[in-house]
Amino acid sequence: MQPRNLSPITDFILPDVRVAIATIPSRAGQTGNDPENPVSGVLGAGSSSAAESATLAGVEAVYRRCRDLGMRLSRQRRMVLDLLWAEKSHLSARDIFEKLNDQGRNIGHTSVYQNLEALQSAGVIECLDRASGRLYGYRADPHSHLICSQSGRIQDLDVTLPAELLQQIEALTGFTIESYTLHLCGRPRGQ
Repeated sequence: MQPRNLSPITDFILPDVRVAIATIPSRAGQTGNDPENPVSGVLGAGSSSAAESATLAGVEAVYRRCRDLGMRLSRQRRMVLDLLWAEKSHLSARDIFEKLNDQGRNIGHTSVYQNLEALQSAGVIECLDRASGRLYGYRADPHSHLICSQSGRIQDLDVTLPAELLQQIEALTGFTIESYTLHLCGRPRGQ
């Protein structure tokens, strides 16, 4: 086979990329794990009680992080954090406002926006700017996203690129890679 010419940065051969897909348990406690797909459900929980424990541990950790940053944990801020960690999804400020009020938790638009902005500015949550507006997610660590080009649904991915590829990028750019995220777009197979 003839080697093809690769343009720097834009074309790479990826022989050994590892991906972990964050799956979210359904209401019935199913993780969506697929025995035919070993990366499906790598971060999923095995039962709803395990998922609830993980969510609680995650919320407690984020509360500690907020305290360590000197942030006040008001009732409204805790409600926003609780919802983001329970949903494990990317939500607009309006979605958050509506979901909280649908649950009978009294919170105003302004409080939701102010708390989201403060949490995002402090690096506690992520904010994705989309054409349709901002979406907020519970993760602030470096991670990648897979976006469905049909539905717009965003799925968190943990991708580990091979050290050889990172070294190649560093050699081509003259930069030391400290962290990375990938933005992937696609549609379900067969559609």
